[in-house]
Amino acid sequence: MSDPALKVLLVDDHAVVRQGLRMFLATDGGLIVVGEAQNGQEAIQKVAELHPDVVLMDLLMPVLDGVQATREIKARYPEVEVVALTSALEDQLVAEAIHAGASGYLLKDTNPEELVEAIYAASRGEVRLHPEAARRLAQEVRTAGMREALTPRETEILRLVAHGLSNKRIAKQLNLSELTVKTHVSNLLSKLGLASRTQAALFAIREGLVGLE
Repeated sequence: MSDPALKVLLVDDHAVVRQGLRMFLATDGGLIVVGEAQNGQEAIQKVAELHPDVVLMDLLMPVLDGVQATREIKARYPEVEVVALTSALEDQLVAEAIHAGASGYLLKDTNPEELVEAIYAASRGEVRLHPEAARRLAQEVRTAGMREALTPRETEILRLVAHGLSNKRIAKQLNLSELTVKTHVSNLLSKLGLASRTQAALFAIREGLVGLE
């Protein structure tokens, strides 16, 4: 029995962009576009009605922008993953989107195959960032001045998080239980004073634990 299709909500104020995304995503049998929204306020309403797994979110929109909408969606529906898909690559906008809870940040000129992969990755709780967005964010991430040293295992898991692996995949690779990995991730976030695994990935990049592709 195959897994159910991932439900995707498209949010963009340009109808032609939504139409193009819908047509392309329809070619992947594992994805289904359950709805569209043309601004952030409408996106919040659609999430409540349609319960998507992943939201593709433009950031610069009228009525309510994508950053505010992402923050509200993650607060109300933490199980819903949001991937920012935008034409803008401004330092402040990138940082605000990630801090709001987006698990990915891609540009609209992203290769279509990479976009599909990012949707699947988001559904697994993995991080996908445009390389330039990652570079800018890595400079922005700050940690507490007095932090505890990570254990060797936590450092190893941090590297894998930075490579975009989900807890399930990390557990399989390290021959640990998923609950054990989840505990390690929670502990390292607490030690580093970080709020999310996305910020942890950026910290690892900034500290040179992993490189940027």
